[in-house]
Amino acid sequence: MTTEEKYKRLKQYLCELDSVAIAFSGGVDSTFLLKTAREVLGSRVIAVTARSCSFPERELKEDADFCKKEGICHFICDSEELDIEGFSQNPLNRCYLCKNELFTKIWTVARKQGIKNVVEGSNIDDNGDYRPGLIAMREQDVKSPLRFAGLSKQEIRKLSKEIGLSTWNKQSFACLSSRFPYGESITAERLSMIDQAEQFLLDMGFQQVRVRYHGNLARIETDPDGFRLLNTLALREKIYTTFKQIGFAYVALDLLGYRTGSMNETINQNQ
Repeated sequence: MTTEEKYKRLKQYLCELDSVAIAFSGGVDSTFLLKTAREVLGSRVIAVTARSCSFPERELKEDADFCKKEGICHFICDSEELDIEGFSQNPLNRCYLCKNELFTKIWTVARKQGIKNVVEGSNIDDNGDYRPGLIAMREQDVKSPLRFAGLSKQEIRKLSKEIGLSTWNKQSFACLSSRFPYGESITAERLSMIDQAEQFLLDMGFQQVRVRYHGNLARIETDPDGFRLLNTLALREKIYTTFKQIGFAYVALDLLGYRTGSMNETINQNQ
């Protein structure tokens, strides 16, 4: 099936859903899904964004600006993961705990607004990784139109560019809690450290970057362009000094570079 055929299938599927509340993070996938749903369903689509300390303020503002520009009804709900029992201990099912809480709140908004379905923006590339959040989606009957249509991240970026979305080349993003190894406790202070460190790198010109938390060590993952930036000694020294001020004692560069789900690499899924 061609990309265009998948896009047509997506639109048809959204049309059949009649009305949707979209879990909107402002990333490549959910922005494309929201824009397409708006085109197909008009006022029968709403966007719901969760506000928490694991979601950077810059992303929240971008989400609000996008919805205002597109004339989409946008709801912001407080979904503080650290208040969920067991979440801060960062267990293997951390993502399940978070998504279960999030979708419960989105369904509450949807029902109040007379919306029939809750949908989210995962794509077929998300099928292979360890993603316990998908279980929460199934349990709460949350639909995944992009996966249903068979669209990959690359295809979504291509279509996003064709329909004029500035997010077509936006860096991939995941909540800040994903920067911690399982079992490493998550606190508001540590989330703030990660947020500050990543924001600094973005301000320095990095496009795709993660700062992984390993106690007093920050492990930087970046793409080939980021590696080229790091060839400059002055920039490396500035990063080190800034990260020290944020609270890290050591700063390391991951030689494999940026990759999704790197914190899942130590999981023995056969256990």
